[in-house]
Amino acid sequence: MTEERDRDARHRARQEFEKRTVFTEIVNLFSLVGFLYGALDEELPFREAVRKQFEKPVCFYRTKLESNLLACLGGIAFLLYLFLLGTGILLLLYYRPTTAEAYSSVVEITNRVPYGWLIRGIHFWAANLMIVTVLLHMMRVFFTAAYRPPRDVTWVNGMMLLLFTFAFGFSGYLLPWNQISYWATTVGTDSMSAIPVVGDTLKYLVRGGDVVGQLALTRTFAFHVVILPALMLLFMVLHFLMIRRQGIADPL
Repeated sequence: MTEERDRDARHRARQEFEKRTVFTEIVNLFSLVGFLYGALDEELPFREAVRKQFEKPVCFYRTKLESNLLACLGGIAFLLYLFLLGTGILLLLYYRPTTAEAYSSVVEITNRVPYGWLIRGIHFWAANLMIVTVLLHMMRVFFTAAYRPPRDVTWVNGMMLLLFTFAFGFSGYLLPWNQISYWATTVGTDSMSAIPVVGDTLKYLVRGGDVVGQLALTRTFAFHVVILPALMLLFMVLHFLMIRRQGIADPL
C-alpha cells in the first residue's frame, strides 16, 4: 500500500509539472523510455504501454469540417514534407553543387539515372503542393479563428513553418543552375536590398558577394539540405506537441 501511494504521489507530481511546461514532452519524444515513461512506471507490459501512449485522447469537435479536406491540410503538408525529404536524399546522391557541374548533374539525374526523372518530378511537384497546402492551412486556421489563446503560440510556430516553406522553395530554385534559376535568384536577392536597415546585409549573406556565383550556390545548397530541414523538423515537433497537448480548436 505504501509503494502504491508513493507511486500515485509521483504520478500526480509529474502531472502537475507537465501542466506548467512542455519541456518534458520534448525530452520524452527523443527517448524510448521517455516516450513510455508513464506506462513503464506503472509496470505495464511493453505492448500495452505502446498502445496506451498512442491511444491518448486528443480533444476535438465534431462538425462537417471533420470530414472535410480542409481539416486534413496540416497532415497533408507533413506528408508532402516526408516525400520531399525522401526524394531529396535520393537526389543528393547524384547532385553536385558546383557551378561547373550543377546543371550537368541535374541533366544526368533526369536523363540517365534510373527513375531519376520520376524522383525529380515528385520532388518538384511535392514542393509546389506543399507551399499551396501550407498557405491553405494557414487560411483555414485564420478564418476559423483557431489562432486564439491558448493556441496563439501554436499560430506563431505555424507562421515560422510558413516562412521556412517559402525559404525551401527559394533556395531550391537556384540548385539546377540554369538561366531561369540564375536570374530568378538574382532578382530575388536584389529585392532583399529594399528591406530597411538589414536589406543589404541580408543580400550579401545569401549571395556571399556582389553577384550570384559559386558561393551563392554553396550557401543556398547548405540552407536547402541541412539548415532548413533541421529547423523545419524542430518546429514541426513543437507544433505537433502543442496540438497534442491543447487539442483541436473549437469552432467559432
